[in-house]
Amino acid sequence: MLLLPLLLAIVTYAQPAADTPFLQETAERYSLGSSEANDVRSLAADTQGRIWAATRAGVYLLDKTQNRWMAMTAPEHAAPAFVAFTDARGGVWVGAWDGLYRATGGGVQKIPGITYPVSALCEQSGEIVAFGPDGMWRVKGGTVVSQKLPSARSVRAVLPDRNGSIWIGTDVGLFHYSSAGTTWRYDEESLLSASVRGLAFAPDGSLWIGGLGGITIYRDGKRVAQLTTADGLPSVQVQCVRRAPDGRMWIGTPVGVVRTDGKRWSLLHSLRWLPNDDVRDVAFDREGTAWVATAGGVSAIRRRMMTLAEKAQHYLSVCLARHVREPGLVEKCLLQVPGDVNTWKPRDDDNDGEYTGMYLAMECFRYAATKDPAARANARRAFGALRFLQTVTGTPGFVARTVIPADWQPMNDPNRVYTDAEWADEHVSDPRHKRVHERWRLSQDGQWLWKGDTSSDEITGHFYGYLFFYDLAADEQDRAQVREHVRRVMDYIIDGGYQLRDIDGRHTRWGVWSPDKLNADPDWAPERGINSVEILSFLKATYHITGDAKYEREYRKLLDEHGYRENVKRAKTFNPAWRTHIDDELLALAFPALLLYETDPELKQLYREALDTWYEGVKRDQNPWFHFLYASLSGSPPEMEDSLMFLRDAPLDLVRWTVDNTRREDLKLVRSPEMESWQTDRLPPPSERGVMRWDGNPWVAVQGDGGHTESDGVFWLLPYWMGRYYGYIQPPVQSR
Repeated sequence: MLLLPLLLAIVTYAQPAADTPFLQETAERYSLGSSEANDVRSLAADTQGRIWAATRAGVYLLDKTQNRWMAMTAPEHAAPAFVAFTDARGGVWVGAWDGLYRATGGGVQKIPGITYPVSALCEQSGEIVAFGPDGMWRVKGGTVVSQKLPSARSVRAVLPDRNGSIWIGTDVGLFHYSSAGTTWRYDEESLLSASVRGLAFAPDGSLWIGGLGGITIYRDGKRVAQLTTADGLPSVQVQCVRRAPDGRMWIGTPVGVVRTDGKRWSLLHSLRWLPNDDVRDVAFDREGTAWVATAGGVSAIRRRMMTLAEKAQHYLSVCLARHVREPGLVEKCLLQVPGDVNTWKPRDDDNDGEYTGMYLAMECFRYAATKDPAARANARRAFGALRFLQTVTGTPGFVARTVIPADWQPMNDPNRVYTDAEWADEHVSDPRHKRVHERWRLSQDGQWLWKGDTSSDEITGHFYGYLFFYDLAADEQDRAQVREHVRRVMDYIIDGGYQLRDIDGRHTRWGVWSPDKLNADPDWAPERGINSVEILSFLKATYHITGDAKYEREYRKLLDEHGYRENVKRAKTFNPAWRTHIDDELLALAFPALLLYETDPELKQLYREALDTWYEGVKRDQNPWFHFLYASLSGSPPEMEDSLMFLRDAPLDLVRWTVDNTRREDLKLVRSPEMESWQTDRLPPPSERGVMRWDGNPWVAVQGDGGHTESDGVFWLLPYWMGRYYGYIQPPVQSR
């Protein structure tokens, strides 16, 4: 096989990464019913694993058998509860508007003797200590002892220490209450600010004091450090601090809950993780699940061990269940109820052909790595779908953008008749825009509607898929079909003057690779480099697949007579007005044919330099596909740390929730690497960004579509199976 020598060379340079199990987080969001009940202030877990919630509408308990929340206070007493607390024996106590309650199996029981609001609770020497704006009470057995409040009345958090004292956080500072008396800290030397909302001891024994400004850290009663937005806090407002069973510190803020082990920080925010980003409290149950109280409900953050191979199987099952539609096209699907995958419907997309080509390549890598016949069958079906996009048009070689059943309504971007005035408006805005009234046409058998005005993106994605199907998964009968099909498409482009001619005889809006346009028309200057690489790649792939010297001659003509050598040098543009991640993806699709099959040393060097320039512009994008592609074509060791981080950190949830990083104070908004949109000055990990395809800019500050669609997962599956095929990632060790 032609790719084998390259594979062996790369393995020499790269130490394969073991597929060791890692912790994968998932989220389950809960609504407690009404808006008042969803205003959750505090949570507690009891010894039976039950979760209790203090809300604006009273006390609620999660019935795990029915997976729903039940009100523990009668409707006529549905008034605010402020705090839920678990004592050393696993009993739960709740502070409410009218006193203190103790949780029982069937509800809550009010503790006699306290009729005032209770806003904070702790345990000291076997006593429950309750705090509120009107006093302090010690409860033991059936006895309640009232004491004068030793602090300001705005008690927000309390925490006993091992010396028998209690730290009390208030709106006006931090109080330390002991038998020797009370000390009060509020100045800027003692605290980041006088507003204290959360208290917790870290694993090293230091006291973390959260409030306005961040985290002040005390050791032995003295301030020794601080954590602010400069260190990783996403907000200047800290609303709670909790230590998890694994020792990490969880910090609730108005923009999500952030976790840190003292070195690494990780933020959970957006509807992917939380029903509301305004986090008030965190509690941990006996399984280690984190229960997060928010202004819009509760979220359970669960963790389980998983290998990359298991994650790949998860994504593939999602893809096959909801993302492969007749006649075998693969793309994202529509969710009629945002986020609810049970309401999915297939949808068409202008880039169905391109992304089916990437899915095809993924399944080819999977087949080559595993010899799984299901992977070959999936690849064969995907190639058949791409082939159908050509044959359905009834033309010698034109390829449709996509195809849908004839009775499918509504489709995206339906036929539209422009008035002259409307067209003038479009024409002035974009002189290259093509006036197309009839985008959808009925197939000759009347069963399909196919879409024209096909983009260069689709042809590039098609050829990427053709190449790897031919080399890695096709049998001899398949290869004969690929040769015939590729010849038809390539001849059609050549006969059109290196343009993709639509049914009207004119080139499509983007389907242009001709020298007269790329070299002589200033409106095509942005595409000069990339489109030159594309057409050279098509020709090289066609020559490799068919063996017909005609295509090598056409390839050489463009290089030697039309200046495409110079154009290739500018394949990756950094011009702020022209730079896009769409082009980065298209170059990733186009480079393989050139670098795998060119034998001329001078041309290989030309393409290698273009590849290096491209990679220099994209290597910070946390993109394992780009990393593995560059390594496979250059022979350099792959960037494994960054790649494994992405593959492991990417969420299992493929819903395209809106993720807004503009409110985070640990990030700055910039106009780089692309000038058009606001982007972040550093790239958050994938769990903190929207699910996206690699034609999108991962640095954009706001991503996603509100949960209206679900990704097909190919953005992850393609690099994973590339990594497996090239030997960068080992298969998981099978237990005996």
